[in-house]
Amino acid sequence: MFCHYMIFLIGTVLVCRETLAIRSCSVEETIAYYDFCNLTWVPPVPEHVEILSLNFNFIQRVNATSFPLREKLKFLYLGTQKRFPLTIGKDAFRNLPNLKELDLGDNKMMLLDPDAFVGLSRVNTLLLYQNNLDGSILEEDYLRDLISLKYLDLKYNRITRVRPHSVFYNMKFLNSLDLELNPITSICEGDLNNFRIARFKWFSLRSTKIYNSIVDWATCGNPLKNVSIETLNIGGNGWSATLTGQFCAAIRGFPLLSLNMSYHGMGASFGFNNLPDPDINTFAGLKDSGIIEFDISNGWIFSLKPQVFRYLHDLKLLNLNNNKINKIGKGAFLGLQNLQYLFLSNNLIGELFKDTFEGLPNVIQIDLKHNHIGVIDRDPFKSLPKLQQVDLTDNALKVIDSLPNLINVLLGDNRIETTSYWKIQFINATLLNLKGNRLGNLGDLYELLQFPALKYLALQNNRLSYCFKYKDIAKDNELIYLDLGDNMLKLIWERGLCLDVFKALSHLEILYLNDNYLAFIPEGIFSELKSLKTLNLSNNLLTSFFQDTFPTNMKVLDLSSNQLLYPDPQLFATLDQLDITHNTFYCDCLLSNFILWLNQTNVTLDGSRNDIFCSGPPQFAGVPLQYLDTENCNEHKLMEPLQLSLFLFTCVSITVFLVAVVVFTRFRGVCFLWYKTLTQFLMKELPPELDQQGRKYDAYLCYSSKDFEWVQSSLIKHLDSQYSKKNRFALCFEDRDFLPGEDHISCIHDAVWNCRKTICVVTRQFLKDGWCVEAFNFAQSRYFSDLEDCLIMVVAGSLSQYQLMKYQPIRIFLQRGQYLRWPEDHQDLEWFLSTLSHQIMKEKKVKKSPMVELNVITVS
Repeated sequence: MFCHYMIFLIGTVLVCRETLAIRSCSVEETIAYYDFCNLTWVPPVPEHVEILSLNFNFIQRVNATSFPLREKLKFLYLGTQKRFPLTIGKDAFRNLPNLKELDLGDNKMMLLDPDAFVGLSRVNTLLLYQNNLDGSILEEDYLRDLISLKYLDLKYNRITRVRPHSVFYNMKFLNSLDLELNPITSICEGDLNNFRIARFKWFSLRSTKIYNSIVDWATCGNPLKNVSIETLNIGGNGWSATLTGQFCAAIRGFPLLSLNMSYHGMGASFGFNNLPDPDINTFAGLKDSGIIEFDISNGWIFSLKPQVFRYLHDLKLLNLNNNKINKIGKGAFLGLQNLQYLFLSNNLIGELFKDTFEGLPNVIQIDLKHNHIGVIDRDPFKSLPKLQQVDLTDNALKVIDSLPNLINVLLGDNRIETTSYWKIQFINATLLNLKGNRLGNLGDLYELLQFPALKYLALQNNRLSYCFKYKDIAKDNELIYLDLGDNMLKLIWERGLCLDVFKALSHLEILYLNDNYLAFIPEGIFSELKSLKTLNLSNNLLTSFFQDTFPTNMKVLDLSSNQLLYPDPQLFATLDQLDITHNTFYCDCLLSNFILWLNQTNVTLDGSRNDIFCSGPPQFAGVPLQYLDTENCNEHKLMEPLQLSLFLFTCVSITVFLVAVVVFTRFRGVCFLWYKTLTQFLMKELPPELDQQGRKYDAYLCYSSKDFEWVQSSLIKHLDSQYSKKNRFALCFEDRDFLPGEDHISCIHDAVWNCRKTICVVTRQFLKDGWCVEAFNFAQSRYFSDLEDCLIMVVAGSLSQYQLMKYQPIRIFLQRGQYLRWPEDHQDLEWFLSTLSHQIMKEKKVKKSPMVELNVITVS
């Protein structure tokens, strides 16, 4: 289709191509540019000028004396004068014999002399749009000398009928006529007879409201009879299905290649039933027209009736975009056996069934983007053997099971999620677009690259934040383009996951990793990308790189909008193109090498150099790097060895400290033994002699009989002198030292009073054992009678503070004293035994006083 401003734009392009240095209101070489110069007359121009532009001035009259003879002038633009009417007098352009294009458009009102265009036999393009012209411009002989005319633009005038003058017999080259936005009421058979010599490639009656009044088609006949038209544009007239059917019937058999009826009024729309949708009879009149392209977009069609396009058997392109289609009847596309391109975007389609596209054996491309498709039932594309591309962008799909035999699959902006059953079978797909979905597992990339034909893959704007892979990427993959931008790869690589994601991509040329919150690039992750040419790392949090981060074969790198402070220019030595704008460069002498490189490099820098500026220190904030002077930075080189030494010393100190902390935490039990051994050796420490004070034992070990085996292996083995000569304490415990047959209470009483300390091993069994609780009470009684704290409480097992406080004797003890808890980690056992030994040897005299605050020693 032609744009009504095409010619003006072509002229503008020619002007720009000739020279970029053209100044307004001047002549430069063969171009005279006088737009917006406030002219009220046509200025004189040199004879060699070929293009003269006088748009947007105040010229009100052009007559025979306005132009001296200018045989080389070919393009004249006199459009959009700011004062009207513009009067074109007799023989106005007679001195421009070789003029080819004449633009008189958008002058709001124009007065034409009948002989205004005399002598313009070589003009092929005439623009007369929006000039308030009436039908006389066609019905009279204004254009009689324009025998070379090809394109006539008359849109947005006051033409009410089209009955061309006989002068159009001579215009055998006329192939384009634009009558858009004229108030043409109707065209009937015979009205266009004087156009029969023309061979129109394009004929526009768009937005003319033609036939909107009642038409007697029996009398009107075929409006296109005796005319040759390839593309007819009658869109924007709001025709209903009834009127459309009447028009098609009226032009029955008229040969057309393309018919544009966009912005029509056919269809019931969503929720209405007052206007019918087109049916099998609506387009029946087009049966023998041979139409190849049919545009009925931008309307109100709600339901595609069965066999609605049955008679369009030559059709190759059908445009149904921007309707309200919600239902596609069974067999709606039957009869379209030659259709290759079907466009159904921006409709209300919600599901696709097995027979939805029945009758399209030659379709190559189906466009279904911007619908509401949430369900695809039983593979509706399976019976389309020549289908290569399906565009399902911006729908509501969650799962796709199979789209076989496709080359291009566009599934962007859906709701596809990572699931255990998410499998797609792309047998021949070379392009797959899954951008804007809800994929979270980077392992899905490994699955998709099991298909060797895939060359272009887009996964940007998903939710890739973890990686669980079932298999490695196939080594025979042919992937060329991969877009992983706008995801969360930072969360994956920070945990060291899927660092081999690019290892098998030996053919990859373009890689996008922008907007992934990356603070670092894992070392060697790009090392196997032997074919990589373009890498995009923009909008991340990168501060530095390893020296060999980027492959030497890479030519284009985008590092814009990161946090680079002191980039190493050696990283960019092999590049042809670099974008490093909007970074956080810190402009001190450490950046001097990069600034020198920036001013001398042959690498093409994208963006403005003013966008490569300092972020600090404050006195340089916002200053472009190109304006900085680095001559005074040499004196700082003497400080570099000292700075390096301080840096290394700090790093080593921190490393040693961290290693020491880790070693002590991991082997604290062994460290404690070394400490005790070393102190005894250095201090010549001897174990202190116990003052028996006339007591028989050092400690009475009280425990539940059910805990004996654990107590024996955990405490007696490490403390009792009879058990081992290495131990220092004489312990008393029931299983060995109580005499059989004696009163048990008396034995407990004697043991408590004949031992310096009483150790109560409190477990769940201990709390259930009455003898143990009685022993605990006896030990507490010494606290009040002898004013001597001889009770040591050891809690073992998962007893909480609340469980201990439920027992009154223990609660009284906890309110005034502290207790030991058996360690959970075996390596803390030596420390615990040392603490317990100290408690046994320690003499504690107390005074009667109020209860003290609870204090718990926990070993963990």
